[in-house]
Amino acid sequence: MNSSITNTRPETTEYASYYQRYTDLVPDGDIVTTLKRQMDQTLTLLRRIDENRGSYRYAPDKWSIKQLIGHVIDAERVFAYRALRFARSDSQAIPGFDQDQFMSGANFDDQLLEDLIDEYEHVRRATIALLKPLSDEAWMRRGTASDNEVSVRALAHIMAGHELHHVQILKTRYLNTADGATA
Repeated sequence: MNSSITNTRPETTEYASYYQRYTDLVPDGDIVTTLKRQMDQTLTLLRRIDENRGSYRYAPDKWSIKQLIGHVIDAERVFAYRALRFARSDSQAIPGFDQDQFMSGANFDDQLLEDLIDEYEHVRRATIALLKPLSDEAWMRRGTASDNEVSVRALAHIMAGHELHHVQILKTRYLNTADGATA
């Protein structure tokens, strides 16, 4: 549902200030369309990475490419779950999640890069299917997550911006090119 709500950026009162670093990265326009376009761009980039590079880390204490992709998947699931709860008028507060704890319980490096890419696509398509039919009222509903109030609209922008942030890191620190082409 393309509406003025989905075409408008969230106000800074709709999310914790920490997330502004993500929301600022999101281009203007319909957020559902942005999420679709972003998925296509990210899939194109990821499918150019050779399986042998999947375990590459640009520094010993940094995540591998597979772990970075897994983190993006995990975070989108968490943000989409929050959006689902709040869009459905669930007023119970949702605790935060620790990305490092999630990573310690994951086995992304043991998975095929191709499987992680497929999982990313399925998760993003599920997110789009969740968000697309929401009413304007549902988009503006808020709830508390990680001790901060956040709107459904803001969560959609946070998901897009979080991915943009990590794709930029992937391009510049893992693939060593601005456009992401492997060197």
